[in-house]
Amino acid sequence: MGPEVDATPRPLPARLPHRGTAVTLEPLGLRHAEELWQATQGATDSWAYMGYGPFPDEGAFRRFLAGFATTHDPMAWAVRPHVSGLASGWLTLMEIQPANAAIELGHIWFSPRMQRSRAATEAMFLLMRHAMDDLGYRRLVWKCNALNAPSRRAAQRLGFTYEGTLRAHLVVKGRRRDTAFFSILEDEWPARRDAIAAWLADENFDHHGVARTALRAAPG
Repeated sequence: MGPEVDATPRPLPARLPHRGTAVTLEPLGLRHAEELWQATQGATDSWAYMGYGPFPDEGAFRRFLAGFATTHDPMAWAVRPHVSGLASGWLTLMEIQPANAAIELGHIWFSPRMQRSRAATEAMFLLMRHAMDDLGYRRLVWKCNALNAPSRRAAQRLGFTYEGTLRAHLVVKGRRRDTAFFSILEDEWPARRDAIAAWLADENFDHHGVARTALRAAPG
Protein backbone atom coordinates (compact mmCIF):
# COMPACT_ATOMS: atom_id res chain seq x y z
CA MET A 1 0.00 0.00 0.00
CA GLY A 2 2.99 2.33 0.34
CA PRO A 3 4.34 4.23 3.33
CA GLU A 4 2.11 6.56 5.30
CA VAL A 5 2.79 10.26 4.82
CA ASP A 6 1.63 13.57 6.19
CA ALA A 7 -1.58 14.04 4.18
CA THR A 8 -2.10 17.67 5.19
CA PRO A 9 -2.72 19.71 2.01
CA ARG A 10 0.14 22.09 1.29
CA PRO A 11 -0.41 25.84 0.87
CA LEU A 12 -0.89 27.37 -2.55
CA PRO A 13 1.90 29.65 -3.78
CA ALA A 14 1.24 33.39 -3.53
CA ARG A 15 2.15 36.19 -5.90
CA LEU A 16 5.08 37.47 -3.88
CA PRO A 17 8.57 38.59 -4.97
CA HIS A 18 11.67 36.54 -4.17
CA ARG A 19 15.06 38.23 -3.96
CA GLY A 20 18.39 36.46 -4.25
CA THR A 21 22.00 37.57 -4.55
CA ALA A 22 22.06 37.77 -8.35
CA VAL A 23 18.40 37.94 -9.32
CA THR A 24 14.95 39.05 -8.19
CA LEU A 25 11.73 37.26 -9.12
CA GLU A 26 8.73 39.57 -9.51
CA PRO A 27 5.12 38.43 -10.02
CA LEU A 28 4.71 38.62 -13.79
CA GLY A 29 2.57 41.46 -15.13
CA LEU A 30 2.04 43.68 -18.13
CA ARG A 31 4.47 46.16 -16.56
CA HIS A 32 7.20 43.75 -17.71
CA ALA A 33 6.03 43.65 -21.32
CA GLU A 34 8.40 46.23 -22.83
CA GLU A 35 11.54 44.80 -21.23
CA LEU A 36 10.55 41.20 -21.95
CA TRP A 37 9.69 42.01 -25.56
CA GLN A 38 13.18 43.44 -25.98
CA ALA A 39 14.59 40.30 -24.37
CA THR A 40 12.89 38.14 -27.02
CA GLN A 41 14.59 39.91 -29.92
CA GLY A 42 16.99 37.66 -31.77
CA ALA A 43 15.88 34.68 -29.68
CA THR A 44 13.75 32.79 -32.21
CA ASP A 45 15.43 29.45 -31.53
CA SER A 46 14.65 29.69 -27.81
CA TRP A 47 10.96 28.95 -28.46
CA ALA A 48 11.56 25.62 -30.20
CA TYR A 49 10.30 23.47 -27.31
CA MET A 50 7.85 25.95 -25.78
CA GLY A 51 4.11 25.61 -26.31
CA TYR A 52 3.95 29.25 -27.50
CA GLY A 53 6.14 31.73 -29.36
CA PRO A 54 7.88 33.12 -31.21
CA PHE A 55 5.58 36.12 -31.45
CA PRO A 56 5.08 38.03 -34.72
CA ASP A 57 4.97 41.48 -33.12
CA GLU A 58 4.85 43.29 -29.78
CA GLY A 59 1.05 43.43 -29.83
CA ALA A 60 0.78 39.65 -30.03
CA PHE A 61 3.35 39.31 -27.28
CA ARG A 62 1.49 41.70 -25.00
CA ARG A 63 -1.77 39.82 -25.55
CA PHE A 64 -0.08 36.56 -24.63
CA LEU A 65 1.54 38.10 -21.56
CA ALA A 66 -1.73 39.63 -20.37
CA GLY A 67 -3.31 36.19 -20.16
CA PHE A 68 -0.25 34.30 -18.97
CA ALA A 69 0.36 36.71 -16.09
CA THR A 70 -3.13 36.29 -14.63
CA THR A 71 -3.38 32.50 -14.37
CA HIS A 72 -3.05 30.85 -10.97
CA ASP A 73 -1.74 27.57 -12.40
CA PRO A 74 0.76 28.14 -13.86
CA MET A 75 1.79 31.03 -11.61
CA ALA A 76 4.50 33.08 -13.27
CA TRP A 77 7.36 35.29 -12.13
CA ALA A 78 9.46 37.66 -14.22
CA VAL A 79 13.20 37.24 -13.75
CA ARG A 80 15.28 40.39 -13.21
CA PRO A 81 19.06 39.77 -13.03
CA HIS A 82 20.78 42.37 -10.88
CA VAL A 83 23.70 42.73 -13.28
CA SER A 84 21.48 44.23 -16.00
CA GLY A 85 18.45 45.38 -14.01
CA LEU A 86 16.23 44.29 -16.89
CA ALA A 87 13.48 41.68 -16.90
CA SER A 88 15.04 38.91 -19.00
CA GLY A 89 12.76 35.88 -18.72
CA TRP A 90 10.14 34.09 -16.69
CA LEU A 91 9.40 30.81 -14.96
CA THR A 92 6.45 29.30 -13.11
CA LEU A 93 5.18 26.97 -10.47
CA MET A 94 2.52 24.78 -12.09
CA GLU A 95 0.57 21.54 -11.90
CA ILE A 96 0.01 22.53 -8.28
CA GLN A 97 -1.51 19.66 -6.26
CA PRO A 98 -1.82 20.68 -2.59
CA ALA A 99 -3.55 17.42 -1.58
CA ASN A 100 -0.74 15.34 -3.08
CA ALA A 101 2.02 17.74 -1.97
CA ALA A 102 3.25 17.80 -5.58
CA ILE A 103 4.27 20.82 -7.63
CA GLU A 104 6.21 21.48 -10.83
CA LEU A 105 8.83 24.00 -11.89
CA GLY A 106 8.12 24.82 -15.53
CA HIS A 107 7.44 27.27 -18.36
CA ILE A 108 11.07 28.34 -18.04
CA TRP A 109 12.05 30.90 -20.66
CA PHE A 110 15.29 32.84 -20.32
CA SER A 111 16.67 35.23 -22.92
CA PRO A 112 19.98 34.19 -24.52
CA ARG A 113 21.82 36.84 -22.50
CA MET A 114 20.69 35.16 -19.29
CA GLN A 115 21.04 31.50 -20.18
CA ARG A 116 23.73 29.47 -18.38
CA SER A 117 24.31 32.29 -15.89
CA ARG A 118 24.43 32.49 -12.12
CA ALA A 119 21.19 34.46 -12.26
CA ALA A 120 19.44 31.71 -14.23
CA THR A 121 20.44 29.03 -11.72
CA GLU A 122 19.45 31.20 -8.77
CA ALA A 123 16.08 32.04 -10.35
CA MET A 124 15.20 28.37 -10.50
CA PHE A 125 16.62 27.72 -7.05
CA LEU A 126 14.51 30.46 -5.46
CA LEU A 127 11.28 28.78 -6.59
CA MET A 128 12.56 25.30 -5.80
CA ARG A 129 13.39 26.40 -2.27
CA HIS A 130 10.08 28.22 -1.92
CA ALA A 131 8.12 25.12 -2.96
CA MET A 132 10.03 22.66 -0.80
CA ASP A 133 11.08 24.67 2.26
CA ASP A 134 8.49 27.43 2.58
CA LEU A 135 5.42 25.55 1.35
CA GLY A 136 6.50 22.04 2.34
CA TYR A 137 5.78 20.15 -0.89
CA ARG A 138 6.88 16.52 -0.99
CA ARG A 139 7.46 16.15 -4.74
CA LEU A 140 8.99 18.70 -7.11
CA VAL A 141 8.64 17.89 -10.79
CA TRP A 142 10.53 18.91 -13.93
CA LYS A 143 9.27 17.75 -17.30
CA CYS A 144 10.28 18.56 -20.84
CA ASN A 145 10.13 17.43 -24.43
CA ALA A 146 12.22 14.26 -24.51
CA LEU A 147 14.17 15.74 -27.45
CA ASN A 148 15.10 18.86 -25.48
CA ALA A 149 18.66 17.96 -24.51
CA PRO A 150 19.49 21.30 -22.81
CA SER A 151 16.45 21.00 -20.54
CA ARG A 152 17.32 17.42 -19.64
CA ARG A 153 20.87 18.49 -18.76
CA ALA A 154 19.55 21.36 -16.66
CA ALA A 155 17.27 19.02 -14.71
CA GLN A 156 20.12 16.64 -13.95
CA ARG A 157 22.46 19.50 -13.05
CA LEU A 158 19.93 20.74 -10.48
CA GLY A 159 19.62 17.29 -8.95
CA PHE A 160 16.37 16.04 -10.45
CA THR A 161 16.11 12.27 -10.93
CA TYR A 162 14.95 10.95 -14.30
CA GLU A 163 11.76 8.93 -13.88
CA GLY A 164 10.92 7.91 -17.43
CA THR A 165 9.31 9.12 -20.64
CA LEU A 166 5.63 9.23 -21.52
CA ARG A 167 5.40 8.41 -25.22
CA ALA A 168 3.06 10.47 -27.44
CA HIS A 169 2.11 12.41 -24.32
CA LEU A 170 1.10 15.69 -25.99
CA VAL A 171 0.65 17.44 -29.31
CA VAL A 172 2.58 20.72 -29.31
CA LYS A 173 2.59 23.04 -32.33
CA GLY A 174 1.20 20.21 -34.43
CA ARG A 175 3.94 17.76 -33.48
CA ARG A 176 3.96 14.67 -31.30
CA ARG A 177 5.71 15.26 -28.00
CA ASP A 178 7.23 12.53 -25.89
CA THR A 179 7.65 13.94 -22.38
CA ALA A 180 10.59 13.16 -20.06
CA PHE A 181 9.78 13.36 -16.35
CA PHE A 182 12.19 14.20 -13.52
CA SER A 183 11.62 14.78 -9.81
CA ILE A 184 13.14 15.66 -6.46
CA LEU A 185 11.50 14.18 -3.36
CA GLU A 186 11.45 15.65 0.14
CA ASP A 187 14.08 13.28 1.54
CA GLU A 188 16.42 14.11 -1.38
CA TRP A 189 15.88 17.85 -1.22
CA PRO A 190 18.23 18.85 1.65
CA ALA A 191 21.30 17.49 -0.15
CA ARG A 192 20.20 19.04 -3.46
CA ARG A 193 19.48 22.38 -1.76
CA ASP A 194 22.85 22.46 -0.04
CA ALA A 195 24.74 21.62 -3.24
CA ILE A 196 23.03 24.38 -5.23
CA ALA A 197 23.44 26.90 -2.40
CA ALA A 198 27.16 26.10 -2.19
CA TRP A 199 27.54 26.59 -5.95
CA LEU A 200 25.71 29.95 -5.76
CA ALA A 201 27.88 31.22 -2.88
CA ASP A 202 29.98 34.30 -3.60
CA GLU A 203 33.22 32.44 -2.91
CA ASN A 204 32.50 30.09 -5.81
CA PHE A 205 32.79 32.95 -8.33
CA ASP A 206 35.93 34.77 -9.41
CA HIS A 207 36.14 38.54 -9.95
CA HIS A 208 34.84 38.07 -13.51
CA GLY A 209 31.73 36.31 -12.22
CA VAL A 210 32.83 32.92 -13.56
CA ALA A 211 32.05 29.88 -11.41
CA ARG A 212 35.09 28.09 -10.04
CA THR A 213 33.35 24.70 -9.92
CA ALA A 214 30.65 22.93 -11.93
CA LEU A 215 27.26 22.22 -10.43
CA ARG A 216 25.84 18.73 -10.33
CA ALA A 217 23.50 18.56 -7.38
CA ALA A 218 22.62 14.86 -7.69
CA PRO A 219 25.09 12.34 -6.28
CA GLY A 220 27.01 10.04 -8.59
